Amino acid sequence: MEAKHDVLVIGAGCAGMRAAIEAHDAGADVALLSKIHPVRSHSGAAEGGINAALGNASDDSPEEHAFDTVKGSDYLGDQDAIQILCDEAPDDVYQLENWGAVFSRTEDGRIAQRPFGAAGEPRTAYAADITGHVLVHVLYEQVMKRDIPTYEEYFAWRLVMNDDRCQGVIAWDLLHGGLKSIGAKTVILATGGAGRLYVGTTNAYACTGDGMAMALRVGVALKDMEMMQFHPTTLAPTGVLITEGCRGEGAYLLNSENDRFLKRYAPNAMELASRDVISRAEQTEIDEGRGVEGNVLLDLRHLGADRILERLHGTRELSMTFAGVDPIYEPIPVRPGAHYHMGGVDADVWGQTSVTGLYAAGECACVSVHGANRLGGNALMETITFGKRAGRHAADWALSHTTVEVPRSTETDAARDLKQLLERTEGERPWSIRDELATTMHENFGVFRREEQMQEQGEIVARLRERYERVVVDDKGDVFNSDLTQALELGFLLELADCMVVSGIARKESRGAHARPDDFPSRDDEHYMKHTIVRVEDDRPQLEWRDVTMTKWQPQERKY
Repeated sequence: MEAKHDVLVIGAGCAGMRAAIEAHDAGADVALLSKIHPVRSHSGAAEGGINAALGNASDDSPEEHAFDTVKGSDYLGDQDAIQILCDEAPDDVYQLENWGAVFSRTEDGRIAQRPFGAAGEPRTAYAADITGHVLVHVLYEQVMKRDIPTYEEYFAWRLVMNDDRCQGVIAWDLLHGGLKSIGAKTVILATGGAGRLYVGTTNAYACTGDGMAMALRVGVALKDMEMMQFHPTTLAPTGVLITEGCRGEGAYLLNSENDRFLKRYAPNAMELASRDVISRAEQTEIDEGRGVEGNVLLDLRHLGADRILERLHGTRELSMTFAGVDPIYEPIPVRPGAHYHMGGVDADVWGQTSVTGLYAAGECACVSVHGANRLGGNALMETITFGKRAGRHAADWALSHTTVEVPRSTETDAARDLKQLLERTEGERPWSIRDELATTMHENFGVFRREEQMQEQGEIVARLRERYERVVVDDKGDVFNSDLTQALELGFLLELADCMVVSGIARKESRGAHARPDDFPSRDDEHYMKHTIVRVEDDRPQLEWRDVTMTKWQPQERKY
């Protein structure tokens, strides 16, 4: 065992750093572990803002925020967890501000808030269109101030189970090579999403669902895995995110006929309907031949150069760099792209999983504040609020328990399995399997889902998993062996794809991001107002259902 700590946080984005800060402040010995440098975390790519009812809009309140979130979730979100998020959000945002987060301001000096999709009031606090970037740096400053050690460029591969509880992790040291085991009384998974399951995604190459898969392998259930959000405005062909902040500032969506087509799909909210509604509208326009080379157009021109440069400068830069389009003068081609996983590790409102000592927070967790569809601006808020809560609970548990032990057998098993992979000389390279997985997931498990395509995808994933058994790593070296880590990431992705397809086939309704227009076009509250819960038994996903927690809001039809 290299080292041991009270609390080890795996993943150093917003959720991970916020958890580490809270655990440190509670008196625990904490460390962060991340496969990339903390400020390179994908949280930094969040652009639009962070939701909190700060009271700028006179009639906004945490209660309104909670209702919008429940409705936005298509009534699959757990209402107790949503209430906690919305109640704690304002103080959490003010704390970020006190730590130095430079938010955009109103004329009279308050934190500025912009309208976002499916929100009754403008409640998305923002820092131009680089909000995540600002927050990642502010949190990293706080981590540095506290001297919290970080195992940078350590690839977490296996959780250590001993005495029926999680007691650390076995990681590959990217910089020096070799497996290292780090013990901990409690482990918090904060590894982000799995958008790399799809070919067109806003997600960084590092978003391969590592934490979800590691939890699954030690017997923790994954919840609502079929719920992958498609963001309506991503640049073709890369999938680079164009923020919802554009529409919050008043941008229009147009089809090839120069028509603001959303009037047919969301006549009241128009461009500020929820993400699932707009993505389906766009995909329908494209499928029915009213797209522009497989896209629709996002028009910012009427906002004027000054406003674009002040509030959306990052968007302009991305459009010019990746699409060769200056939004001051011409519309941006956009289309739906895989963006955010509402599903994840089954965790309670303190981040606890079913395994003692193991916690999860941020996108890799499913506390279920997002249900079947996440509202823009709620993800950054979730990383902070539930990162903080997981950090606090994990520290409290660790400080009242003493032992940490990584069994020698766990280390030798891991070393043997890795040696076996590295010694293989014949077989298939990981990239060909990864490419096929991403392409077929996009085709068969995208914005619209159809029974025969999902069944076919299940068969494809099964075949890919068989091929993965013979995967070969060409680079046999120790230092910066990205060939090895990409092979291990592919293993994670294949297991998650399996869980998603099984859950998707079983949910015979349309709800939020899960749209089945041909066979089950409407929501079925009687049978499916339930979470899908997947565990792995005998290497196959096994599905069960759990009721949604309802407190005061009864389901109603969702209109925008």
